[in-house]
Amino acid sequence: MKKTSYILGIESSCDDTAAAVLRNDEVLSNCIANQKIHQSYGGVVPELASRAHQANIVPVVQQALSIANIDKKELSAIAYTRGPGLLGSLLVGSAFAKSLALSLNIPLIEVNHMQAHLLCHFIKSEDRPVPTFPFLGVTLSGGHTQLVLVESHFEMKEIGKTRDDAIGEAFDKCGKLMGLNYPAGPEIDRLAKLGNPDAFAFPIPKVEGFDVSYSGLKTAFINLVHKNSHKNPNFIDDNLNDLCASIQKTLVAVIMQKIIQAKEKYHLNRIVIGGGVAANSEIRKKLSRKAKENQWEVFLPPFQYTTDNAAMIGIVGYQKLINQQFGMMNQSVSARLSL
Repeated sequence: MKKTSYILGIESSCDDTAAAVLRNDEVLSNCIANQKIHQSYGGVVPELASRAHQANIVPVVQQALSIANIDKKELSAIAYTRGPGLLGSLLVGSAFAKSLALSLNIPLIEVNHMQAHLLCHFIKSEDRPVPTFPFLGVTLSGGHTQLVLVESHFEMKEIGKTRDDAIGEAFDKCGKLMGLNYPAGPEIDRLAKLGNPDAFAFPIPKVEGFDVSYSGLKTAFINLVHKNSHKNPNFIDDNLNDLCASIQKTLVAVIMQKIIQAKEKYHLNRIVIGGGVAANSEIRKKLSRKAKENQWEVFLPPFQYTTDNAAMIGIVGYQKLINQQFGMMNQSVSARLSL
């Protein structure tokens, strides 16, 4: 019989303060405190983010424990995000996790944020299958775009990444130019459904290997908008839906091209997606079509596990607890932690 463990997961890599409680691989609670203050700046302000984490972390952890209906003394281990992310934000989560683990005399477990985005698929569910190894992992977020060969829970090799902007960052910067609120990705996705994806043509960057580049595409979008706005001051308002549909189609086409190339080279039919942009309807549509037409095994995360959350930190914590892979109290956080 499997021993029952209770894991507290803490996530504070960017601007969301999150805490979750898992009983083995089952999520009992998953709480997130969003920071609305960044919207007026059009992006995350690191100093404001770390201050908000300090204010939010105790209430969020208390809420997670309350919803899970357990006392902190019942916890078996505490898992926290060590990196990558914003240094100040990571330090808040790390300091809290270490202090609580020390006071309770239970193991501390460090988690790589990017691994967690892919391993969220191993959270227990009654209606979703768990991917088997090996598979091609694809992380799509505001800060990262990666293609990863995944041999086991902790054997991951990055084979491709963005050379400049991440896909989520490109969505946000294009959205900001059109006057959309931050984060712009969900709004572009919504408006794109009302537009013509072939209204405006943008180039697909040619990059060797499995790396991607979004900077040139973003520049092409900016140039098109500026050129046409000079002729017609109402160009954005008159073409907003078509602009959103066209840029979304191209942003997704860039990563889809690399996914297909990597799948063919490594003969992997199993594709696992993670990260905030995994919620995008266009990428979901394209991958679901491949699954149907080409017999791909595609694993798309539930929407609650696409954005930064602590449940994904907790499931990695559970896997590490099973394997007795514990962190150290003197381990520093790493803003650029690699796989």
